[in-house]
Amino acid sequence: MALDDFAEPEIAITAAVTAAIFSPRARKLIRKGLVYGTAGVLVAGDAVASLARGVGQGIQQAGAAATQAAQEAMQQGQEETRQAAGEVKEEETPSKTSPSRRKAALKTEAPKPAEEAGG
Repeated sequence: MALDDFAEPEIAITAAVTAAIFSPRARKLIRKGLVYGTAGVLVAGDAVASLARGVGQGIQQAGAAATQAAQEAMQQGQEETRQAAGEVKEEETPSKTSPSRRKAALKTEAPKPAEEAGG
């Protein structure tokens, strides 16, 4: 093989792979690279998973806080509505009694003249 043959990419790659396979030093270096590379990928994966978990928990807590605030606002609105309805009912209660009932109530409360004179 001539020196020009090694200039072609296919032949150069094949020669480098062959030298790496048959060289103990190259195999050791490749093995270390693979181990450290795999460890780096695992650590990066753990970091991404931890970050995603933290973001998920933050979103969940924000959602829970928003839900709680909405429930409190709804309860406060219901309370105000009940209070307003209670005030309206108290105002309407005297007008619901008819005039004839009021007169009947007054007649039964008034003492009879015969009872006063008999004493």
